[in-house]
Amino acid sequence: MCNACIPMLNESLPVDDFADQLLGMLNQGALSLMVSIGHRTGLYDLMDELTWATSTQIAAQGALDERYVREWLAAMVSAGIVQYQPASKTYLLPDSHAALLCRRAAPDNIAVFAQYVGMLGKVEDQVVECFRQGGGVGYEQFPSFHGIMAEDSGQTVLAALDEHILPLVEGIERELEAGIRVLDVGCGRARALLHLAQRFPRSEFHGYDLSHEALEDARRVAADRGIENIVFTRRDLTDFNLDADLEQFELVTAFDAIHDQAAPQNVLDGIYRALKPGGRFLMQDIRASSHLENNADHPIGPLLYTLSTMHCMTVSLAQGGAGLGTMWGEEKAVEMLRLAGFEQIEVNQLEHDFQNNFYVLRK
Repeated sequence: MCNACIPMLNESLPVDDFADQLLGMLNQGALSLMVSIGHRTGLYDLMDELTWATSTQIAAQGALDERYVREWLAAMVSAGIVQYQPASKTYLLPDSHAALLCRRAAPDNIAVFAQYVGMLGKVEDQVVECFRQGGGVGYEQFPSFHGIMAEDSGQTVLAALDEHILPLVEGIERELEAGIRVLDVGCGRARALLHLAQRFPRSEFHGYDLSHEALEDARRVAADRGIENIVFTRRDLTDFNLDADLEQFELVTAFDAIHDQAAPQNVLDGIYRALKPGGRFLMQDIRASSHLENNADHPIGPLLYTLSTMHCMTVSLAQGGAGLGTMWGEEKAVEMLRLAGFEQIEVNQLEHDFQNNFYVLRK
């Protein structure tokens, strides 16, 4: 077949249009770092409480260095995020912009996700070397990952857990109120699990994760809140399916955790074994297809493939793992769940959430 007859996903752009696209990419990529800084320093939240203010007033309000605040404000003004009055040298964050950038805006706070850009940039050299030598970049090279994920989960999972996600599992709230055993696989800082443990004191909750730091944070939060029906265990789940003394649970959850495992099939096989007969598995993962051509119009496709290359895929490969990547897709997920033994598979989507699928399965 001639090359001209082969279907393509994208048509090429004229050089001037492509140059404009690349310049836009550079501006937006740089801006992501500044949005992340605005979130981490609390500048958006400060400005949300102020009317028109000078850089000196804004910096003083947040006990920040004025020179850095002034330069950050210049980036915000040039990007059209913050308004500026030259005569008075004052700045304003409009309410319509604050509605997507402040902590009060959760679950719609886009600034939370901008933090991923800076985090990934820190491992660029190591990832470039992986392109040449293979292998991967280990979890220990991402010290801020669990903190960002906790915020991310707080917006995508925790905010929807009671009203939208739990009701997907028919009757599970009644069971949790009566008292069952629950396991969260790859729990990280366990914000969802802590919420469930606090809401359902008659149930017993367990969280498994590889990160000592994430689990210590989860234990601290549990102690601060007086939550006593929860246990955290540091576990490498690579051979989870081979555990001879596998504990049994009525409910197992995995929130955005399966695709970066070293041996995801082993983890799914182990989850099936860990469920009591009739037990349920609730899995949240990225809504995407396993086939690139079906993801060409994904609203955050470039971001997710970048996260995959520079985190999810590489941390799995660093352990000699499968390297499924963020965009392993619904088709692959269903295939692997069936291999694990699940026959009843429901794939649910929430109207307000374009990013995730919620799989509900019964043993």
